[in-house]
Amino acid sequence: MRSARAFSDDEVERARRSLMRRDPKLRLLIKRHGICGLTKYRTRDPFASLVGTITSQQLSGKAAATIYQRVVDLAGGSEHLTPDAMLALDPAALRKAGLSNQKVSYVRDLADRVKSGALDLHALDGHNDEDVIAAITAVKGLGRWSAEMFLMFRLNRPDIFPVADLGIVRGMQRLHGMKRRPTPRTMMRLAEAWRPYRSIAAWYLWRIDE
Repeated sequence: MRSARAFSDDEVERARRSLMRRDPKLRLLIKRHGICGLTKYRTRDPFASLVGTITSQQLSGKAAATIYQRVVDLAGGSEHLTPDAMLALDPAALRKAGLSNQKVSYVRDLADRVKSGALDLHALDGHNDEDVIAAITAVKGLGRWSAEMFLMFRLNRPDIFPVADLGIVRGMQRLHGMKRRPTPRTMMRLAEAWRPYRSIAAWYLWRIDE
């Protein structure tokens, strides 16, 4: 059973120093990018966070951010992006904002579940990682990757390693100078040395091309 506790800012810094000592290759990447920025996402509303996750599926960061902002604007601002507001929005308006038909159905299913109480997002803070994954993946359109993003960014769990994320795959490939993309099994083996701070290591891997 994995952690049910978010890491503190002090723990992130301890993790950063520990990873630098353990892995010379990762040390260069960490030194280049400085302090890990995962904790800045902790205060984001959990419902808005998952709407953003759905929006970002199969899109570049810039395109996802643009569409997400349009959805926020439709709701009347970030403070009004609630399940009730989402269900009140015309699906045609959401599609015009850039959401596909599938994503419209996903955000509405999320809103339905949160409004009915079937999914209590605020209660997930006290659940272990596996239980959070089970709760998130019960929502239409939210798979393991989505749950792992929620665990890392919103709940700040320290030891999540999303092997299906293309940015992480590319990061591992570049970090180790591989000619071919590594398999999930290879990635998990190589990341074993980063436990229990694989979330922090992943944050740096995402920035390997910056």
